[in-house]
Amino acid sequence: MNFKNGFAILSFFILQLLAGCASTSFDVNKSLDYCIGQSGKTSSGLTGYDSIPRSIANGQTKWRMINYKDWCSGFYPGILWYAYEYTKDEKWKAKADSFSRALTPLAYNPAYDHDLGFQLYCSFGNGLRLTGDTSYISILLAAADTLATLFNPTAGTILSWPRDIQKLGGHNTIIDNMINLELLFWASKHGSSKRLYDIAVQHANVTMKNHFRPDHSSYHVIIYDSITGQAIKKMTHQGYSDSSMWARGQSWAIYGFTMCFRETQNHAYLDFAQQCADRYLRDLPKEDYIPYWDFNAPGIPNAPKDASAAGITASALLELSTMVSDTTKAGKYRAAAEKMLASLSSSDYQSGNINDAFLLHCTGHKPNGGEIDASIIYGDYYYMEALLRLKKLQEGKNIIDKL
Repeated sequence: MNFKNGFAILSFFILQLLAGCASTSFDVNKSLDYCIGQSGKTSSGLTGYDSIPRSIANGQTKWRMINYKDWCSGFYPGILWYAYEYTKDEKWKAKADSFSRALTPLAYNPAYDHDLGFQLYCSFGNGLRLTGDTSYISILLAAADTLATLFNPTAGTILSWPRDIQKLGGHNTIIDNMINLELLFWASKHGSSKRLYDIAVQHANVTMKNHFRPDHSSYHVIIYDSITGQAIKKMTHQGYSDSSMWARGQSWAIYGFTMCFRETQNHAYLDFAQQCADRYLRDLPKEDYIPYWDFNAPGIPNAPKDASAAGITASALLELSTMVSDTTKAGKYRAAAEKMLASLSSSDYQSGNINDAFLLHCTGHKPNGGEIDASIIYGDYYYMEALLRLKKLQEGKNIIDKL
């Protein structure tokens, strides 16, 4: 969280010329104000901290509520922290703290799956960054230790779904798991063992080796032999097919390897993040820069879109643009992110008066018939994160710092 990226400042005015305001057909502050208004509507309808918003089905107006154990439980507290970061209003800080603390048992109970980074770093991690509240530190350190219990040193990766290890035929690792490495990196630098850093690096290296096709598109799931550690099956769970590029999975890859470069300064991760990003941008719909749920989905252009993947990718590309020394390429990433955010900030994708979420047209699990063309909380989270990052870049600030 204390990472200072020199490119963010030194190349700021060059990037403005290459990718800047001319390509931004929306007002970032207006979009953030919109998020605050929608958050207020959601907040007014909540009665306690044990029910957390997750999604609103297409055609519905009410949030589907979850408890703290759901993998999406950290995104709503994260949104509240972002609301506090933007407004500096203490009411959002109090709400964010309360919803975050409701997740505390996750840090101390046996790991149910790999999502502790999503759950606790998006909540307590943002809280620590914005407030410096030291009571959050012990919770985050415990969460990192709990996540590390899922690491298989033979395979070299973290087990994603312990509940499915027999059904899937081995040690399973999904591309989403890359995002949870940030919790391990943080813990290793703030009082925990260097072993957590080494686990994160090994997971990233093995994922880079096994999780991608020659064109740098990502598989969703890799199955490893639990005894030998060899990759024995490459498949999808939420994409169209084992050979297709699931949009959100590719977004996790771009975001995850960008973050790994920030935390390690290993240029192999920076190069790989660019290769994943270039593959994503190559076939992205150019009319609005919002992907279909799978790049190879049948029925395109009538297949469902996934606005959540666009939000994740926009946030990742904004950070990636500050790391790339080639200003032309940095400008390309910045411009693409701004186009994504401009589309997401339009009436085509904002929920407005349709429901209390930020975005429409997210797709969660198309093969399973779940959350298709819906509003989903992680789509809102990464959309708001990307807006805050863009605002910081426009003001010449580092995207990781406080606004």
